[in-house]
Amino acid sequence: MAYQVVEKSAALGSLESELEERQRRLAALEARVTQLQEARAQHAQQVDALQARNAAQRAAYEALRAHAGLQEAALRRLEEEAQDLLERLVQRKARAAAERNLRNERREKAKQARVSQELKKAAKRTVSISENPDTLGDGIREGAEMTPALPAEPEFLDSEAGEKWKKRAFRSASATSLTLSRCVDVVKGLLDFKKRRGHSIGGAPEQRYQSIPVCVAARLPTWAQDVLDAHLSEVNAVLFGPNSSLLATGGADRLIHLWNVVGGRLEANHTLEGAGGSITSVDFDPSGSQVLAATYNQAAQLWKVGEAQSKGQETLSGHTDKVTAAKFKLTRHQAVTGSRDRTVKEWDLGRAYCSRTINVLSYCNDVVCGDHVIISGHNDQKIRFWDSRGPRCIQVIPVQGRVTSLSLSHDQLHLLSCSRDDTLKVIDLRVSNIRQVFSADGFKCGSDWTKAVFSPDRSYALAGSWDGALYIWDVDTGKLKKSLRGPHCAAVNAVAWCYSGSHVVSVDQARKVVLWH
Repeated sequence: MAYQVVEKSAALGSLESELEERQRRLAALEARVTQLQEARAQHAQQVDALQARNAAQRAAYEALRAHAGLQEAALRRLEEEAQDLLERLVQRKARAAAERNLRNERREKAKQARVSQELKKAAKRTVSISENPDTLGDGIREGAEMTPALPAEPEFLDSEAGEKWKKRAFRSASATSLTLSRCVDVVKGLLDFKKRRGHSIGGAPEQRYQSIPVCVAARLPTWAQDVLDAHLSEVNAVLFGPNSSLLATGGADRLIHLWNVVGGRLEANHTLEGAGGSITSVDFDPSGSQVLAATYNQAAQLWKVGEAQSKGQETLSGHTDKVTAAKFKLTRHQAVTGSRDRTVKEWDLGRAYCSRTINVLSYCNDVVCGDHVIISGHNDQKIRFWDSRGPRCIQVIPVQGRVTSLSLSHDQLHLLSCSRDDTLKVIDLRVSNIRQVFSADGFKCGSDWTKAVFSPDRSYALAGSWDGALYIWDVDTGKLKKSLRGPHCAAVNAVAWCYSGSHVVSVDQARKVVLWH
């Protein structure tokens, strides 16, 4: 039993030591449990804080979404009001133009009736004209009633024309018997011309401008005659007037400067103000009396040349994005604009409203107008042809690169396009096919609005490059004829060749205007 007691004691000691080990492990586990509980409590607090912040953010988001909904509703309402105001403005302008045309027509009819009545009375007598103007009254036949042969100062003839008529009347003694019936016909013709000129295009046959004289042979420019810092920022557009002595430049400073070419120099003529954005293109009507400009202010602006008032005469608004091109049509009182809002619009300038909107699939970068066709160049590398008498596109010619400009030859048989693939293309409109492709080492199109032009006789094609050089190609051979370098140190945006063929003007992104001879 003593032996068993010893064994049991030894076993009890091992069990006690094992118990102590387990108690230590238990204490360690309890301490770990306490730490985990504390960490759990901290995490629970963090979760509560995150949930509270999430709820606050959700509430703020709901408030912002509700506010955005109100703002969108207000925006839609304002857009509807703006559209309604625009429509009302267009209608008001149309009514005002119709009333003005009606008043002018009534005034012209009354004037014509009054003058016709006076001329009919005067036409019943024959006036004898001698060499001495003082004896004019003696030549009246005896017994004739003293009625005036012609009004002393007709309203429809200016003083200079009256003086010329008087000089012609007494130029020779051989004109002894002047019958006034011819005077009646001439005056009626003048009145009819004024009446036709004052009417709108809508209901009458199209009145065309007089054609611009064709240059027989253009002269290649060789050197820079004049260099000017013409604008406050980059110059985007340049064009000669029909008389080749008046030049217009337009730039990002929202101004159009008119220049006279005198003795190989550019002399400031006038500044046209009032544009709401950067000028992207300028165009003279074929008579040279009006200037039309496209602007980044979603509108085109119309000015009268020579008026003391430099503000715009009319604003053609209706586009929803930048207007990139604005051109006069060959028929009177009509124009065409192209825009980045993927539309081409036709305008009745007599009434200052849009007569037609053409929706296109791509941005329009430039437009030109023929007799009965509108040609537009687009960002999707296509040139589209539209019949101005029909609703649809009649032809599409694909080209490589985005089209930056179009130039129509004077005979309307060839079209010059410039594109961002650094080439110029001549399209023969008789067969609707690309006839020539011009390129050169170093020539690169500097922007999406780089303009290239034909020479007036269509012998050459001219364009400016990104490095400030001018490149001239021979249209018949397709070879590079000449490259001009010097004054320009930035990309050339546009070029113009005067109708007489003697001068070239180029403008660049560094505000320079260069006259070449």
